[in-house]
Amino acid sequence: MAKVTIQKLKEMKQKGEKISMVTAYDYAQAVLVEKSGIEIILVGDSLAMTMLGDEGTVRLTTEEMIAHIKPVVKGAPTPMIVGDMVFGSYNESISQAIRSANRLMKEGGCDVIKLEGGRPEVVSAIVEAGIPVQGHIGLTPQTASMLGGFKVQGKSLEAAQRIIDEAKALEEAGAFSIVVECVPEELGRAITEAVSIPIIGIGAGRYCDGQVLVFHDMLGLFDKFLPKFVKQYAQIGDEIVKALSTYKEEVRQGVFPEEKHTFGGLSREDLKDL
Repeated sequence: MAKVTIQKLKEMKQKGEKISMVTAYDYAQAVLVEKSGIEIILVGDSLAMTMLGDEGTVRLTTEEMIAHIKPVVKGAPTPMIVGDMVFGSYNESISQAIRSANRLMKEGGCDVIKLEGGRPEVVSAIVEAGIPVQGHIGLTPQTASMLGGFKVQGKSLEAAQRIIDEAKALEEAGAFSIVVECVPEELGRAITEAVSIPIIGIGAGRYCDGQVLVFHDMLGLFDKFLPKFVKQYAQIGDEIVKALSTYKEEVRQGVFPEEKHTFGGLSREDLKDL
């Protein structure tokens, strides 16, 4: 398969072909996504919770993000790799935002970056610096406390208009795509129809140009909470626990290892005088 590019995603929107996007945070996960044919991998700041055990995403550093982008790039040469800008890496100044985006691209090796919020001036500056940007509006987890928590956004006409305006402003600023999170389905459709760039939904209904889910959520590997918009395609976590428990019991009973798992070459008699 050919490398997925920005132009490929635009063509998919124009043809009405749905885009699939999923998170991945290490080499093994990336290899699996590569084999699946999914178009986009997001190395998302959700890794703070799914991989590092934090309660939220705010604490994550750019250094940690880069460390997770690198193996994903190695494991998945075909999908577009999106590096997530972490909280505190682009909210101080335009120069800070460009510097942080440069680091994700140069040190991490991702293809594009993503940042949260309706920040067209920041997006414009990063794009002007030669770095492709994916926007993220609706529910923005990094600043969820300002939005009243992890709640559906855009439920009033005024709020819906604001989010549509944000999408248009981000397109005008040069964003090649936008993630829209946790909005009413019809608002997700309105945003998708209002702009010419691909809209990737997560809890934004059936009418977006594509969908994104967190790897650990969709496969049952993270059990602290499960958002309403997540479909679990497997319960791999339960299978892993079952396998580990079976291993523990076989070790305890002396069932593992069997002879086929051992190496020969010396007999007990050979070693008796050592």
